[in-house]
Amino acid sequence: MGANSSSISELPENEYLKKLSGAEPISENDPFWNQLLSFSFTTPTNSADLKLLEEATVSICKSLVEKNPRTGNLGSLIKVFLSRTKELKISAECQNHLFIWQAHNALFIICCLLKVFISQMSEEELQLHFTYEDKAPGSYGTECEDLIEELLCCLIQLIVEIPLLDITYSISLEAVTTLIVFLSCQLFRKEILRESIIHKHLMRGRCLPYTSRLVKTLLYNFIRQERSPPPGTHVFQQQSDGGGLLYGIASGVATGLWTVFTLGGVGSKPTPQLEQCSPLANQSLLLLLVLANLTDAPDTPNPYRQAIMSFKNTQDSTAFSSSNPHAFQINFNSLYTALCEQQKSDQATLLLYMLLHQNGNVRTYVLARTDIENLVLPILEILYHVEERNSHHVYMALIILLILTEDDGFNRSIHEVILKNITWYAERVLTEISLGSLLILVVIRTIQYNMTRTRDKYLHTNCLAALANMSAQFRSLHQYAAQRII
Repeated sequence: MGANSSSISELPENEYLKKLSGAEPISENDPFWNQLLSFSFTTPTNSADLKLLEEATVSICKSLVEKNPRTGNLGSLIKVFLSRTKELKISAECQNHLFIWQAHNALFIICCLLKVFISQMSEEELQLHFTYEDKAPGSYGTECEDLIEELLCCLIQLIVEIPLLDITYSISLEAVTTLIVFLSCQLFRKEILRESIIHKHLMRGRCLPYTSRLVKTLLYNFIRQERSPPPGTHVFQQQSDGGGLLYGIASGVATGLWTVFTLGGVGSKPTPQLEQCSPLANQSLLLLLVLANLTDAPDTPNPYRQAIMSFKNTQDSTAFSSSNPHAFQINFNSLYTALCEQQKSDQATLLLYMLLHQNGNVRTYVLARTDIENLVLPILEILYHVEERNSHHVYMALIILLILTEDDGFNRSIHEVILKNITWYAERVLTEISLGSLLILVVIRTIQYNMTRTRDKYLHTNCLAALANMSAQFRSLHQYAAQRII
């Protein structure tokens, strides 16, 4: 394949991918891996790009599923990745781009393959696929299990221990994404997974000590909203002619073949929309929500949910309860700011709901804020644009209001907060109105929308419950809010 190859349709004919998925076993010490992993790549950050990638590599993946029980090449690839991650922290500190670059590429291939394996087979079959070696019958089962656990533990260590720099951003993102892919096994099962092998490894054994650090790191990734560095910076600076993104090692191998994964090449400019978001923050939030909602094991409660339910403010000097080994501290002011700013996504609203509902420390802190309007206004805007939101997002926003309006202090204070020029409220010009009056207006509008369009009795009940919660504390209502009540 030529270095100038640019068609994604040529991927199935790539000699290195064909060898990986072929009938010949490849030792983990084979120079082949250096050649395979020497490609330049920008991680796809949207579902359309990923779909193109998956469609192009489907034949390679099917071939590997078929041949891997005899070759063990997936296990070899994972061992290559594990061996390269042992020095990642030092590599990051020493700015060793090459080491991080090839480790990232190995993980990216593992993640792509895992998607296919998990969608096509049970966890028991996956476990057997993870490694195969010529050994006496019955002696390899535990090693298969250990390799899964070793990879999961390695991914968690990578997330919590590798400093977040431009050169490590992509591999941190890929580690979070790979954990989400591991946990996607539930998507392909009709029944709730209560005895999942992957869940067992995450909630017990070697991964368990990292519980609080993982939850804390994922929360801080969400809080920081670090944008993806410019394409190519995770490898090294582009040369003046725009080329030279590959090191000399096997550069003839991969240049054109793998740059198709960038869907435009590493030199292409990101769209304005992508520049505004943080893929790592978004994926970290999704992983956090999945971990928090894993089913409890028969003898062990979900440690990730325990960590989310019990973490405290860094300003809180009270001792941790001995009953919860997963408690930790985080800066509540930073968390509150991020929650206020990110409510346009339903996953951020779900996180806010989960924290208010399950973590008493967060709920107390939020209700004590003197700038509560910064949080309530985005929630009201979700309800106001009800026809543009999915029903889950609207329900979560409404339940958040229900939780807040259960507090008498909140119901009193919202009538003392005066707002100027609410531009998104289109029915009437509101030059000056209290937060409480605006809340009443939006809830009544939601009731009317529900009566004429969706006719959902639960939405109706929750709206009326929020109004009932506030009613005893109505003060100095705006004349338009009073008129709408009547």
